[in-house]
Amino acid sequence: MATTETALPEYATTPGHRDGNVLRWLTAYTASLVGDSVYFVALGWSAQKAAGPTEVGLVMAAGALPRAILMLGGGVVADRLDPRRVILGSDTLRCLLILAAAAGIALTAPALWILVTVALVFGAVDALFVPAVGALPPRITSPDQLARVTGMRSLSMRLSQIAGPPIGGLAMGLGGPAAAFTVAGALFALSLPLLLTVRIRPLGSHDAERPGPGTVRRDLLDGLQYIRRHQLIGPLVAAGAIYELGLTGTLNVGMVLLNAERGWGPSGYGWIVSSFSAGAAASAALLAIAGWLPRAGLMMTGTLLVGCAGAAAIALVPTLWLAAVLAAVIGLCAGIFGSLDNTLIQTAADPAYLGRVTSVVMLTMVGLAPLSYPLVGAAIGAWGAAPVFVGCGAFASLGVAIALASSAVRRAELPRRS
Repeated sequence: MATTETALPEYATTPGHRDGNVLRWLTAYTASLVGDSVYFVALGWSAQKAAGPTEVGLVMAAGALPRAILMLGGGVVADRLDPRRVILGSDTLRCLLILAAAAGIALTAPALWILVTVALVFGAVDALFVPAVGALPPRITSPDQLARVTGMRSLSMRLSQIAGPPIGGLAMGLGGPAAAFTVAGALFALSLPLLLTVRIRPLGSHDAERPGPGTVRRDLLDGLQYIRRHQLIGPLVAAGAIYELGLTGTLNVGMVLLNAERGWGPSGYGWIVSSFSAGAAASAALLAIAGWLPRAGLMMTGTLLVGCAGAAAIALVPTLWLAAVLAAVIGLCAGIFGSLDNTLIQTAADPAYLGRVTSVVMLTMVGLAPLSYPLVGAAIGAWGAAPVFVGCGAFASLGVAIALASSAVRRAELPRRS
């Protein structure tokens, strides 16, 4: 699938939220994200119809394994090829895969082997898609607009998480698994013509630094060494990884168990999760509107500290409404920290390494962080929620120490229009 790079102006004169090029990409990205959500609804409910609870967990986890194993290799591919070409190719494969699954289920039934196969292939393709998506924003806008575009992207993710499951549930209710898979495939298809119209900026002076012919292993090691040596990117990646390992399991598995322990029930869990999502959406809207925040490195570190403290304290508060307020604060801080961390990494990274840098960042989120789920569950079962939440919050706060120990992080600023 051949594409051509079209040079953009050195500094775009249009803010990201009014840039047609950015908005076309964002619309395509949102359609793809909603398709992801619908796909997961279709996969889970199809597995439930085909087998029991154990098999549902097996099917839902099947895609995570190839995604985690192949993610770093996907970063190498994104750096070797035009990231838009990789996104187009992977979205095309996802579309064809899901539509083929819909046809197969319509003709037979949602057999377990079909669902496991779809999940495995989908996870492998995702390992190409995710790093390429992360490498694309710096190629479609100017550095001073990256924070705004990151905020817009985060807001798109939150909105798709709200819209996707109801769409998937409606499709399942009206037409069964085949209809839900068809809707997911159609959403992936919708993103393709929009992506074809997106113009990307060439690497310019960095063309000479593109990876030359060589092995994937050599390029991967080169990318890891680049991250380790970089004075700003290295500490940012490390701080983000520790945050994910410390708090992801606590805020997902731990929150369910905390609600059961306190007797707040499913409605209480819903209030807490909704409050967290509202805080995260507010942070995304803040960046999308403001486009720039002062003292980015210190603000990122401060919001990380507040988020860790909130996560530790949420198991200590006596009432549901206080827990919901804390969840909103945690969501707000997590959103600002994640957006600033991602924007600083993207603006600091050499374009030739963006795919590999993104793949390492995403590996900590989708590959390593879920490993904490059984540990958090077992620990809460043994000691209760409060000590586990406090301990995980303290562990995640080690990311604050790493960030503050780096003078590059403390001095880091977002690019702004001159």
